[in-house]
Amino acid sequence: MRPTRISDLSAPELADYTQLTDVALRRVREPEEGLYLAESPKVIERAIRAGHRPRSVLLLEEWLPRVEPLLQGHPEVPVYVGESAQLAALTGFHMHRGALASMHRPAPRDPVELLRASRRVVVLEDLADHTNVGAIFRSVAALGADAVLLSPACADPLYRRAVRVSMGAVLQVPWARLPEWREAGPMFREEGYELSAFALSDEAEDLADYVGHLPERLALMFGTEGEGLSRRALASAARSVLIPMENGVDSLNVATAAALALWAVRTADRRGSAP
Repeated sequence: MRPTRISDLSAPELADYTQLTDVALRRVREPEEGLYLAESPKVIERAIRAGHRPRSVLLLEEWLPRVEPLLQGHPEVPVYVGESAQLAALTGFHMHRGALASMHRPAPRDPVELLRASRRVVVLEDLADHTNVGAIFRSVAALGADAVLLSPACADPLYRRAVRVSMGAVLQVPWARLPEWREAGPMFREEGYELSAFALSDEAEDLADYVGHLPERLALMFGTEGEGLSRRALASAARSVLIPMENGVDSLNVATAAALALWAVRTADRRGSAP
């Protein structure tokens, strides 16, 4: 590895890192150009362990000893070193985590194959907040679910903030994009899943009662915090579930609700498998 010291912030080889605070631009550029950004040595390490290939690395000089061992299997990858002020001017934010890698996006997964390889999955419909998406992936990894399925309009799990909030869990948890509901709904049924919608409705079951009788294959579905799940999503669900609230609170943050639901399912599964 031969680091290159940055002298010209407009150099074309640094284009992957320019003005990362422009969310609208990054949402378009990253998927279309086949890249995503891994921030911090820990996340870069998890990305490489997951088999993702780095395109280049941008870092502060003091982080070279921490990052150099991670790139031993990729000696061809360029490494750009700069001062703190240079990197802030280039990216649009202060790189207090010291290192940023531009990574090749992995090939998309087939949702049917993912369902066939899983038993407990989370389904996210149209979540726009990358922080919530990242937090849910972290809960999925921590609480033992197998995969995440995303609606076509759901936020990108490989967007920089989602990767960071998940602490790299989006690089470990298998995920795939679903087709529209007219195809996705039958897909869950054909693969033997009970699709359960977390929604405020008169028919919804209390989560505590719901986990008393869990199916062999289960998909927990969550929607946006404002409008909730769409009518098509609710129509595709076999059951509805809610987490009872007190003190006038009508609902929880979606990431918190997902974590509670996953914990309840895991607890019930362990009790069911205990001798």
